[in-house]
Amino acid sequence: MRLNRYLAAAGHGSRRACEDLIREGRVTINGKLILNLATEVREGDAVVVNGKLAHVAEKLVLMLHKPMNVICSTVDLEGRKTVFDFIPKKFPRLFYVGRLDADSEGLLIMTNDGDLSQRLTHPAYKLPKTYHVWLDRDFDAVEHASRLLKGFPIPTGMGRFESVYKVSPREIKVVLTQGLKRQIRLMLHRLGYRVKRLVRTQIGTLTLEDVKPGEWRMLGKNDLAKLSPAPRKSRPATKDKPTVAPGLPSDKTET
Repeated sequence: MRLNRYLAAAGHGSRRACEDLIREGRVTINGKLILNLATEVREGDAVVVNGKLAHVAEKLVLMLHKPMNVICSTVDLEGRKTVFDFIPKKFPRLFYVGRLDADSEGLLIMTNDGDLSQRLTHPAYKLPKTYHVWLDRDFDAVEHASRLLKGFPIPTGMGRFESVYKVSPREIKVVLTQGLKRQIRLMLHRLGYRVKRLVRTQIGTLTLEDVKPGEWRMLGKNDLAKLSPAPRKSRPATKDKPTVAPGLPSDKTET
């Protein structure tokens, strides 16, 4: 494993920060000062940073059902709870993958696996994320669904929905492959809606299942396999009348 990756996995910051540690002459391997960023760490090597042995913790991946009014941060100056208040202190240093705003709820992945985090967040993978959204007024599918699917500019970038389904008059289910800040709220606000509640229920094909707000569950190999973009399939025909817009399928099923 490359030295900067090893140091990052050992909790010494981002890969760039770890490269700075190497350049500053603060890292040795088996007692030898290392300044070459391309140095490889091999099994049995003793890596020391600032005089202390670096240790790579076992890789952990878990899903947390983030409650409302909990922030994605290590600390909060306003005294609010953070996502780290809900996981055991004995765990190695974890970081969250794809934040949820304080006023949003739902599925949040937390891990110390940097490669997995990069794969889940990189735009090239287009990992679908599903949200249930409750609005302050009835959703006008005929007028607004096509605009959300086509996309339009918002303050954080060019936003678009992959799909949108009308579950009930004031509840919709949307799927995104983007990760723009406050994308759902900003796009719906542009169309005259105020989001009253927003819950992320699914990432890839991994769902919250019966994990309640504030609870977490460790993920195994079968769970991790679900965190991959699935090939798109045509939706089966439905006998229900379309509720999103002409030509778009309805979806009455909760995720």
